[in-house]
Amino acid sequence: MALELQLIKHHSGILIPATPETSDILQSKTRLGDVLVAEFRRVRNPAFHRRFFALLNLGFEYWEPTSGAISSNERKLITGYAKFLASYGGNEGALIDAAEQYLEQVAYRRVTNGISLCKSFDAYRSWVIVEAGHFDAIQLPDGTLKKHPRSISFANMDELEFQQLYKAALDVLWRWVLSRSFRSRDEAENVAAQLLGFAG
Repeated sequence: MALELQLIKHHSGILIPATPETSDILQSKTRLGDVLVAEFRRVRNPAFHRRFFALLNLGFEYWEPTSGAISSNERKLITGYAKFLASYGGNEGALIDAAEQYLEQVAYRRVTNGISLCKSFDAYRSWVIVEAGHFDAIQLPDGTLKKHPRSISFANMDELEFQQLYKAALDVLWRWVLSRSFRSRDEAENVAAQLLGFAG
């Protein structure tokens, strides 16, 4: 009979149940004097995991899709081309303005041709994780590369790696979403913590 128990080391040196489920298992499935053999591993802090999702939820609430009919790669390509032309003797400001007008026209045509902007938490979460640098590059049959977010499950990521992801995700959310609504990163994190307090 394989059981998964969650235990906390007490200051006296003994292990005590960390969850009501573990306590129930120890009381109902084992007898006094039973010897249990186990492999131990330290798990990630679940409170920090909830804090990460509170931050994601905060960013999601403040983010509104706009001009999403044009991808950031398309925008970079067109803007880069306008700058390239300007380096050959054009007015860079005028060329950038023309590029923006062109992108607006393309976006309008795409929206009127049936592309609708929707707000998906799963897609948003994946985007944040990829932008934070936690992804695998996958080649598709047509030769294109796709960035696929890595799992952030407790089994696949230790505490240190998760802290690095949190910091990188905060940087991404600050740059793209939260800096428009908050005076500082600390203020945004405090609001996320307050939301976590209301949820828990």
